[in-house]
Amino acid sequence: MLVSDVVDQVRDIIQDTQTPYRYSDDMLVGFVNQTLKRMAVLKPDIFSTIQDIPTTPGTVIQSLPSNAQRLVDIYQVKGGTTLTEVDRETLERANPSWMSEKPGTPTNFMRNIRNDTRFFVYPAPADDVVLIGEYAKVLPNYSLSDEIETIPDGYFPIVIDGTVFVAESVDDEYVNGNRAQMYQQMFTQALGVATDARRITDFESGGLDENKVV
Repeated sequence: MLVSDVVDQVRDIIQDTQTPYRYSDDMLVGFVNQTLKRMAVLKPDIFSTIQDIPTTPGTVIQSLPSNAQRLVDIYQVKGGTTLTEVDRETLERANPSWMSEKPGTPTNFMRNIRNDTRFFVYPAPADDVVLIGEYAKVLPNYSLSDEIETIPDGYFPIVIDGTVFVAESVDDEYVNGNRAQMYQQMFTQALGVATDARRITDFESGGLDENKVV
């Protein structure tokens, strides 16, 4: 999905195809970037990536790489076994001294509900332990000729709707205000439908825990 393709479609919708344009390319590219960042907040798993996650040895408190926005899942120790997600409160009731146990190979991880880019592992990792996990990326500011990374092509209409909403919101005319509201509703409803679809396909018996969806 190219930023330029989004801009071309948005120009057709807002009837800004004749030069001189009402909105410059730079302005519309800025609107695309705003839309993508809104999507990253509302549905961060769209922009997720599976990567190696180095650990800090000797401590149960771990951080995601600097380009991460929030944790999606931790899958395994690289070259080793899987990690099982557990509830921190339950672990603390069962084993109050878990944070101070001898470092080794982590078998469990817990989310930090107060910080999306940090998590806990048990036991604390020994030296040179690398995890394989999935996290939502912090988005760059794209330019007109750039390709938007990681986002599936099926979200192309949603990016267009969100960008039209931002563009029409700039204009104070009443008719454009109504158009802005319409495209805002289309944008947010489409993202909501995407989340609802996951609840239908992913949370049947044997599937994911609905309470852990991001």
